[in-house]
Amino acid sequence: MTIPDKEIQADYKNRINRVFEFIDEKLESELSLNTVSEIAFFSPFHFHRIFKFITGETLNGYVTRRRIEKSALDLLHKNISTTEIAHKIGFSDNSSFSRAFKKYYGVSPTEFKKQNPNRLSKIRQLESKNGQEYPDYDKYICIIDNLKNWIKMNAKIEITEMSKMDLAYVSSIGPQNLENAYGKLIQWATPQGLMNDQTKMVTIYHDSFKVTQADKVRMSASILLDTPIEKDGEIGLTSIEAGKFIVGSFEIGLNEFEKSWTGLFLWMNENGYKKADRNPFEIYHNNFNEHPERKAIVDFYIPIE
Repeated sequence: MTIPDKEIQADYKNRINRVFEFIDEKLESELSLNTVSEIAFFSPFHFHRIFKFITGETLNGYVTRRRIEKSALDLLHKNISTTEIAHKIGFSDNSSFSRAFKKYYGVSPTEFKKQNPNRLSKIRQLESKNGQEYPDYDKYICIIDNLKNWIKMNAKIEITEMSKMDLAYVSSIGPQNLENAYGKLIQWATPQGLMNDQTKMVTIYHDSFKVTQADKVRMSASILLDTPIEKDGEIGLTSIEAGKFIVGSFEIGLNEFEKSWTGLFLWMNENGYKKADRNPFEIYHNNFNEHPERKAIVDFYIPIE
């Protein structure tokens, strides 16, 4: 399938952005093709084709994957039983949930939980069809100790209450498309007078690299807004709701982002905080290309209960 006209492409992507937001909000509800296609103002047949063209997945495949990944995050971050999680995400019984989970991750939910004693990081990833595997336990403990020391030396961490933030964004599926998304955002924002020395760029993570294949992780390349604006083509509008956050401030190389996120989640667990059901994000304070050591000055935000 091809969609040649750029304006039509932008309109379709904007409609699919609405669908992403709807699915995020209603993930624990029934999400039929008819219901979801109405959100995008497409016929079910046309929506099915457009959704697969943009995401590379069918609606049913996307929703099932998101539910299984959500259950994996609940296992990592929450103290609830697999039976509760199964019913929460729409499975009729624990055995059908376990089969679906094992098909995706290669182990049962119970084994997944046991194999993640610290429930925190990309380092202890499952050996599964995603090609992820665990190091042995001694190496794992050594990695954790090294991370603690690295975070202590390289991060300023605080707990803060944040006000609501309004943003304009372009969606990116997979980090390989994030630079292009920011390019589109900047190209749109510059003639609007939204780009200046005070402009803050923000990346919102709607999925977690801990449980989602990298090329399927959905992100929003965003800028903070001081004044209300109208939606325009592929540019969407969203908000980060007010709440409590762990904020880790770093000055790091691009190859240290993963270590920084992993270390910050480790700090969260070590200090008894629990992640809230909201999205983590990054706020950038410089252009790393202009830094003498090509480092990013960036704050990482983890929403907490």
